[in-house]
Amino acid sequence: MKILIINSGSSSVKYQLIKMPEKKVLARGLIGRIGIDGGYINQYIKEKSWQELKSPFQVRDHREALEKIYDLLSDPLLGGGVIKELSEISAIGHRVVHGGNTLTATVEITKEVKDEIRAVFPLAPLHNPANLMGIEVAQEVFPRAREFAVFDTAFHHSISQRVHRYALPEVFYKEQHVRVYGFHGISHQYVSRMALSHLQNPQAKIITLHLGNGASMAAIKNGVSVDTSMGFGPNSGLIMGTRSGDLDPTVLFYLLGKGYKIENLSEILNKESGMLALSGKSDMRDISQAYENKDPKARLSYEMYAYRIKKYIGAYTAIMNGLDAIVFTGGVGENDTLVRAMICADMEFTGLILDKSKNETQEQGLRELQTSESRAKILTLPTDEEMEIAREVSTFL
Repeated sequence: MKILIINSGSSSVKYQLIKMPEKKVLARGLIGRIGIDGGYINQYIKEKSWQELKSPFQVRDHREALEKIYDLLSDPLLGGGVIKELSEISAIGHRVVHGGNTLTATVEITKEVKDEIRAVFPLAPLHNPANLMGIEVAQEVFPRAREFAVFDTAFHHSISQRVHRYALPEVFYKEQHVRVYGFHGISHQYVSRMALSHLQNPQAKIITLHLGNGASMAAIKNGVSVDTSMGFGPNSGLIMGTRSGDLDPTVLFYLLGKGYKIENLSEILNKESGMLALSGKSDMRDISQAYENKDPKARLSYEMYAYRIKKYIGAYTAIMNGLDAIVFTGGVGENDTLVRAMICADMEFTGLILDKSKNETQEQGLRELQTSESRAKILTLPTDEEMEIAREVSTFL
């Protein structure tokens, strides 16, 4: 079967066409700046090798974007003719950021499911409305395909109440649904599943580190998430590209007393903090270059970034009563040798001993980076959220 994976944002649509159960990616692409000047389409088709088709294209709305995706996939010249008609697409899998308390597993999309996604708009105001828009447009453009929602919060729903509750009055938990939800769940689910298969131990105690511009960690025991660094929203936990990570809430009360507005603080915490605030740059490649040039701000940024992650590794090792492996994924986790070296330094008590030469190689795919003396494995593993969504959908079918 051919499954179309759609990740709909407010002004973009990312997509992949995957043949299952072969796990063969037939095409992938991105339509950007929808409804904005300077719109464009990038599509990659896979024959003997990936070929990029890139062109400017002004897209008025999401409906036009999805119609263009079908045109590209079916065009024998532009898209390789990977489909000939709409009926070849058996199902569509949509990435939805927030499922709230009720949508805790992959579901086939019905009116009731759409109502639930709409009901949790306040919990993910930047993402869920765009995700729902993609669903509703796809139902019009691909009327014969079965449509499924795969939620970024679902993997972390296994976290127990003692972990996901905040020490707040019960009314906030029961009526306002204030709790730890966690994010990046599709990525954590994929890399943990692949890592456990590699370790040949489904009961292994592992920590997955999804490190990109957004960053989170998860403690995974017996294949399920038992804790994660992001909480009610995506700003908690690790220091990120532009997000502050963990912060004493007293700081916000203090700044409110100094005349700052809630909207200003939200903008600052989400878009002007993190590595950007510390170093003046949000891209780790730029900060790495500055670090090598002995920029003191870049050096402090890296030290703070690694220190926060080390704290979480220590905490997660304690709650799982041991550690069998850590798994680096995401653009930073997979590619930044300095980050990995700083995180793994002086961590022998956890069983982690990094092999410097292995860490500095630039090979792709799943790799082991620990020394022979290391009791715990150190893995790098590219994430593949689209493939995980396709697996979820095909398993459901």
